[in-house]
Amino acid sequence: MGRKKVTVVGAGNVGATVAELVALKELADVVLVDIIEGLPQGKALDMNEMAPVEGYDAHLTGATTYADSADSDIVVITSGKPRQPGMSRDDLVEVNKKIVRDVTEQVAKYSPNAILIIVSNPLDAMCTVAHKVSGFPRNRVMGMAGVLDSARMRFFLAEALNVSVENVTAFVLGGHGDTMVPLPRYSTCAGIPIPDLLPAETIEAINNRTRNGGAEVVKLLNTSAWYAPASATVEMIEAILKDKKKILPCAALLEGEYGYHGLFIGVPVKLGSNGVEQIIEINLLEEERAALQKSANAVQELVDLLKL
Repeated sequence: MGRKKVTVVGAGNVGATVAELVALKELADVVLVDIIEGLPQGKALDMNEMAPVEGYDAHLTGATTYADSADSDIVVITSGKPRQPGMSRDDLVEVNKKIVRDVTEQVAKYSPNAILIIVSNPLDAMCTVAHKVSGFPRNRVMGMAGVLDSARMRFFLAEALNVSVENVTAFVLGGHGDTMVPLPRYSTCAGIPIPDLLPAETIEAINNRTRNGGAEVVKLLNTSAWYAPASATVEMIEAILKDKKKILPCAALLEGEYGYHGLFIGVPVKLGSNGVEQIIEINLLEEERAALQKSANAVQELVDLLKL
């Protein structure tokens, strides 16, 4: 039994940070793939040279082809054009569809049993591309969005309450975009529901800041965030590799759950060694259901644009 193997496609900010965190936590050996010659090799070598200081024996390999990625347990796809200021995630749909399609073809060929975690935007639509192209069952294709959106909301809530971030849980459903559905009713501080602790207007301001969390960072950096997205991705990787059965919000393919069919939407799922092992259905109030419907409609519009 060797170490587990994780391939990260795209050695940019998000991909490299995912590789670094997987190595630091000694979850798996990592293959970093990118089309830019020297970029993945250089970053992998740099991280291998960090290993003696940090004390991890996970090994990193950089490559511009997919041969080294063969038989990966998990493949994370981060490749695609990042958002620029003023761009919506939806503007990326056409350009990133082709990139994600080409990557998925290679990945599925070399690692037919892998679990795919999609990070490329627009997230829910790119999951659809990867699922169709790979032909993988729905438990082995998922998108990273809800963990990130919930982490942002947790930070904002912890700041407002002046408590440890570890005390706060938050739930965000729906598509990864401006229509996402933060659920304060299902969010807690040390088990106490958030609506019992904060006034409604504070909660609504936090909901809005959560929805625009990505855009807020883009505005400051002129490019997409990477530390929190990478960290959120690695939480999913760890849940799968360690078979934790951890319930996390992820983009999953719904086949009847919540009343939707054939659509990737962010919902609470149980993550274990088989990937998405269960989709958790929670009871929604009328207005929450309406918000989820609006989010699903936005995802459907993007999927229609794909013409798959």
